[in-house]
Amino acid sequence: MENNTTPEHVHVLIIGSGPAGYTAAIYAARANLKPVLYQGIQPGGQLTITTEVENYPGYPEGIQGPEMMVDFEKQASRMGADIRYGMATKVDFSSQPYTVEIDEEKTITADAIIIATGASAKWLGLPSEQRLNGSGVSACAVCDGFFFRGKEAAIVGAGDTAAEEALYLSKICSNVHMLVRRHEMRASKVMQDRVLKTSNIMVYWNTETLEVTGENKVDGVRILNTQTKEEKVIPVSAFFVAIGHQPNSGIFAGQLDMDEQGYIKTIPGTTKTSVEGVFACGDVQDKNYRQAVTAAGSGCMAALDAERYLSAKGH
Repeated sequence: MENNTTPEHVHVLIIGSGPAGYTAAIYAARANLKPVLYQGIQPGGQLTITTEVENYPGYPEGIQGPEMMVDFEKQASRMGADIRYGMATKVDFSSQPYTVEIDEEKTITADAIIIATGASAKWLGLPSEQRLNGSGVSACAVCDGFFFRGKEAAIVGAGDTAAEEALYLSKICSNVHMLVRRHEMRASKVMQDRVLKTSNIMVYWNTETLEVTGENKVDGVRILNTQTKEEKVIPVSAFFVAIGHQPNSGIFAGQLDMDEQGYIKTIPGTTKTSVEGVFACGDVQDKNYRQAVTAAGSGCMAALDAERYLSAKGH
């Protein structure tokens, strides 16, 4: 990392915002670890592209995702966390203190690092999907299915998550139209059987989504059967994309142990990574739950793990 300026040294560096990063900052600041947090490309994380959050405990009326993240950030600041704009662009965990480059220009060294870079939903890449995102288009059935009680919904995907979300929606929505690109699903046999046995889930094989229709909110989805070349529009109020998530872990490749999908591996029951003094929390290491409340919980764990690590080190 070529750099003319002297690196800034910090005690605890938190990379990423969102419920995990901000909660880690709250706990680390209260423990007097003087954390510095860089918010990354999407301050507040995935919740900033969610409208209503109704499943986070403590908000009986629900709260807007972006508003909730502003609250988290304010609380972390009030506790004394140093919250900054900027994105980690390169890391070196080969020797201590660890080195992190911010925005390809500034170098920071840190005694302990908490990674909370999250994950991003994969999208189909349709302009209509982007335009109606948050107005009936969503990548999280568990988060948003509730808003479409008794209505028709479509879901695209063929893996276990898609099958799980289709089953979840089938209990809430009148009908679920499941769009599968190939002539078979990738989901496990038991999940497929459950989907096929559910009377209000209609599976469309060999189906490609051409467009999500609707002016200001979703009113249908235009699909193409790739075998028969037949096009049709299914009237739906919601369009869920369940084709997977991508953990934002690219800059840690080769530095930390990851699974084949790029999720950072942590020692079960902790936030410890394969490198001592580097901790990972939230969606970058959790492909199972991916909820705001579980991310916040793991952010708390990361701060406590970091605090114990540093006091054992005598920092």
